Amino acid sequence: MLFPVDELDGTVFQHRDAELALGDVESENVIVIVPTSLASSYSLTQRPLTAIPVADLPLDVRSELADALDAPIDSYEFIQIGKWTVDSPNHSLAEYTNA
Repeated sequence: MLFPVDELDGTVFQHRDAELALGDVESENVIVIVPTSLASSYSLTQRPLTAIPVADLPLDVRSELADALDAPIDSYEFIQIGKWTVDSPNHSLAEYTNA
């Protein structure tokens, strides 16, 4: 129902735009698509960070999501697909020899 994302009618934010959109929202107001298997994990990691406003989803997609959720669909602002990329410093294995 959400894939392929490019075929959804409505606004879809990706990459930096998704980071900016999600950065302004409390985490409890975001539906995060998480992997349930190795295959789905691989598939999701190949996708860019994507944020889809729940209010912009077509009515049939909103209805399907509402049926699958415990909370009302209107209590969410975004759907997040993919994960945040975090800059992390490179470390040398030598740093851990004294640990």
